[in-house]
Formats: sequence, structure tokens, C-alpha cells
Amino acid sequence: MEHAVIQDMRQMTGRGRAIEDESFSIIDREAGPHRFQPDQWEVVRRVIHSTADFEFLRLLAFHPDAIRDGVSALRRGCPILIDVKMIAAGLNEERLAAYGCRIYQYISDAEVMAAAKRENSTRAIEAMRKAHREKQLDGAIVAIGNAPTALLEVVRLVNEEAARPALIIGVPVGFVSAPESKQAVASQPIVPWIVSRGRKGGSPIAVAIMHALLRLSVEKASSAQPA
Repeated sequence: MEHAVIQDMRQMTGRGRAIEDESFSIIDREAGPHRFQPDQWEVVRRVIHSTADFEFLRLLAFHPDAIRDGVSALRRGCPILIDVKMIAAGLNEERLAAYGCRIYQYISDAEVMAAAKRENSTRAIEAMRKAHREKQLDGAIVAIGNAPTALLEVVRLVNEEAARPALIIGVPVGFVSAPESKQAVASQPIVPWIVSRGRKGGSPIAVAIMHALLRLSVEKASSAQPA
């Protein structure tokens, strides 16, 4: 399993790898001393690499168990539940499939759209409800990059209906309910989380976090193998 993921990660050309390595070196120099643990820094620097925005040094926050539980979930082949198709477009499905992970999203599902209209709800809310009915929330990594209402619904499902994702990545961008939805995730004590506080976020941030977790999963597997 790890061999297939490692081989996929090595598809970048030598020149491409050199450019990426130089980019990360620049980020490390310009960031300077920071408050993050090494595994957390792998996530933060990849988000900065994706956005060229050093404000994420201040905005990104982690539950103490977030990296450990996220990596463990990937290695178990967990479902990946997302709010919008843009996240799926950025993820490497072959790399995830090597672990047995499958991506789920229901924002354009006919049943979801009908329920949102009938209940005067949102498609994002109804998509999370359908995922819960389909037993795809428990043990999953939930990655929300666009819809604060999806994130708030996940928190409700955790608190009121005993949904148990392995990790919630809460990074929706926006002005209405985005900061509040992230605070709600960080305030619940049940499920580990990674959030970007405030208004900033978006699907590229969710993708960058997922890619960092995948890389960490490979690094941990490699370090565990006998020399």
C-alpha cells in the first residue's frame, strides 16, 4: 500500500522537485520561529505554499490529536466526506485509493436538492445529513472548504446524533457564518479538528491539508520500517 503511494508521490520531475524544495525553504526562512509542532508545521507550510499567504501562520489551529487521528484514519482507508466538487478536483484519487479511501460528496444529489428546497434548508446541510444516513460520517475525514452551513451541521450531528468522524477539517471561506462555524468546531470536545480561524479558507486550503496528511502518512510508515 505505502509503496504505491510513495511511487505516486515520486512522479514529479527532478526540476519540479527542486522548485518545490526551494519554495518550502523560502517558507521556512520567512516564517521564522513558530508555535507549531513538526507534524503541524508540515500542514501549515503546505497551506502557505498553496496560497503564498503567511497569515495562515496566525489563522491555522489544531486539536492536539488532529494529525495522529487523521493519519490513522487514512491508513485505515477511511471515507473522505467533502462539501463541494472543487475539493475532489484537487485531491489525488489514486493516492487515496491506494489506502482504500473513497471520496463522497452530495451537493448536487437530486435527493439532497429536493430536501433543501422542501425544508427551506441548504444543499450543504442536507448533504451532510445524507452522509450521516448513509453511514459515511463515522470514522471519516470530513473536509469542508466552502460551506459554513455544512460545517455547522456536522457539529450538530456530532453533538446531537452521535456522529463520530475521525477528523474534521473546517476551513470554509466567507463572510456569513464562516468564523462562527469554525469556532463551533473548535469548541466541541468530541472530534479532533483542524480549522482556519476567521473568514479566510477555501477548497484549496482543504486540499492542501489533505495532501499534507497523506505525505505524513507515508513518512510515518517509512520511519516505522526496519532499516
